[in-house]
Amino acid sequence: MAITYPHIEESDLTHYISPKGEYQLFQDEDHYAEKVREWGLSSTKEVKKEFWYKDKTYQRLVTIKGYEEFGVSKTFNTLVIEFQDGHLSCILPDYLKDMQSSNFGKEDKVNKADAEERSLSSTRPAEKPKAENIKKAERPKLELPVEKVHFTGIVKQFALSWNHFNEENDEVVVLDQVQIDQENPIDVGIAWCSHSKTLKKVELQLGERIEFDGKIVKKKLPKGKEVEEAFILDEPASFKINNPSKIVRK
Repeated sequence: MAITYPHIEESDLTHYISPKGEYQLFQDEDHYAEKVREWGLSSTKEVKKEFWYKDKTYQRLVTIKGYEEFGVSKTFNTLVIEFQDGHLSCILPDYLKDMQSSNFGKEDKVNKADAEERSLSSTRPAEKPKAENIKKAERPKLELPVEKVHFTGIVKQFALSWNHFNEENDEVVVLDQVQIDQENPIDVGIAWCSHSKTLKKVELQLGERIEFDGKIVKKKLPKGKEVEEAFILDEPASFKINNPSKIVRK
């Protein structure tokens, strides 16, 4: 069985996102255990104290020093982690959770290998295109309805999105497995919408399935300023749902 060791900290390689001013500290060990389990970062009897922070070419061991609260109801958290050299950085709980997976980052390495392979194509005989590439190229574009329609979806993530008009971050909700319910259902995949007053009254929870009415348009989710980790998604959020209403939990 292979043993994985952390790399020596090299500050020049790591992109730190420093906390903005003061942040919340843990009151005691019980408070730490409660929050770590709430974030889904530990399910064992003895709560984890160290976590992996991974990049394409290295991995570091970090600890959680505290957390920031944001949103109108202060229900969204950004973790404040400490590297072994003392540097602090902010990261979303879901992103740190993803980093604990042994598969994290492997897709990037595969893409890099594919790029190197393509650079040698001029000196090699032509090969048949991969089946998965053909399938992707043949995927039809969605024909979006113009009128208001009925949707189902799962609450995947609460995040921040940069608003260029008022130059500040807006709260948004990212939805997964979004489907337009009609005679011939349309699978949208990942979509997003503003975390409006209507949605906040419903008090949505991560992972719950909902149904609602709304209009859908093709609009990419802009990244929140200085919150890059907020958009680590399985696929791009290229569709926006406007004015979701009649929200029902399924």
